[in-house]
Amino acid sequence: MSNVHTGASIHEQTVGDRLAGKYLTFRLGQEEYGLEILKVQEIIQMQSVTRVPRTPDYVRGVINLRGKVIPVVDLRKKFFLDTSEDTEKTCIIVVQIALNDDVVVMGIIIDEVKEVLDIKAVDIEETPSFGSNIDTEFILGMGKVNNSVKILLDIDKILSSTELVNLKQMAK
Repeated sequence: MSNVHTGASIHEQTVGDRLAGKYLTFRLGQEEYGLEILKVQEIIQMQSVTRVPRTPDYVRGVINLRGKVIPVVDLRKKFFLDTSEDTEKTCIIVVQIALNDDVVVMGIIIDEVKEVLDIKAVDIEETPSFGSNIDTEFILGMGKVNNSVKILLDIDKILSSTELVNLKQMAK
């Protein structure tokens, strides 16, 4: 009986240990999310985004970031949330996404940056199952912080590899 308990705690520790660390937390609508801080290149104020014709609606367009054109994704639209007007708190998180052996730099528009949190292994749970028709592969896990839940995102899986290749082409 104690072996079963030990096996479960080892499994929980493995998930938590793998995900424990520093996360940049931000708000989209009423929910708070977290990104691994090592994936974040920088945070910039919202700026004018140049729309690119014939791109998916979640692609807001491109910006010029110190001489480099990078694509910008509206995370609200990608997550099928209601759209809202940009505010003074709206900003762009510039992230680095792994694509095969390459890195794609892109911006994600979020409602408000909250803080950097160090989330411990014991405070992270696996993503609950929502059924086979719901894609949660882009969610690393759930961070429990001060009686609230932060949805920890795998930025590398928010967009499919095909979507990333298309975005990378926009930045050329």
